[in-house]
Amino acid sequence: MGVGKSTVGALLAQRLGCRYRDTDDDIVAEQGRTIADIFLDEGEAVFRAAEKEAVRRALAQHEGVLALGGGSVLDADTRALLAGRPVVYLSMDVEEAVQRTGLNAARPLLAVNPRRQWRELMDARRPLYQQVASVVVATDGRTPEEVTRAVLDALESKTASSGGQPPDPRQEDTWRTR
Repeated sequence: MGVGKSTVGALLAQRLGCRYRDTDDDIVAEQGRTIADIFLDEGEAVFRAAEKEAVRRALAQHEGVLALGGGSVLDADTRALLAGRPVVYLSMDVEEAVQRTGLNAARPLLAVNPRRQWRELMDARRPLYQQVASVVVATDGRTPEEVTRAVLDALESKTASSGGQPPDPRQEDTWRTR
């Protein structure tokens, strides 16, 4: 949340000369309401089911840069669909999250004690992000343009080191760039 996936994703697609798509936007368009409203009206389980379907559909239909919601990796089927694809995990620490988002209540999973909840979410999700990631790029203190350049560099390096093949996220060594 607040890591810059939408901004960096759009910049990355522009630099690569391909299309950009965000599964959160897909869900909002399909449901006709905000993600926060889905959480409030129907609960997290209903949202996660919609998210799982949106990711499945996008992976099948879209060629280009695809941004996934932060909780997408909680689903084992989604993680399996990501296997063998170049996946970038944009990371940041809690202090950066506070600066970028203020950890405000507009984010449904952070409604009560946002700083503690953010840390708990990240503690639970970080191993899953790392499991599916081909590369990990820290966003702390960087502009979206700097993050985009770091992503391109990391993916290029990873592709070169794998003999021109797309990076395999199941490899134990995860590229990290600062």
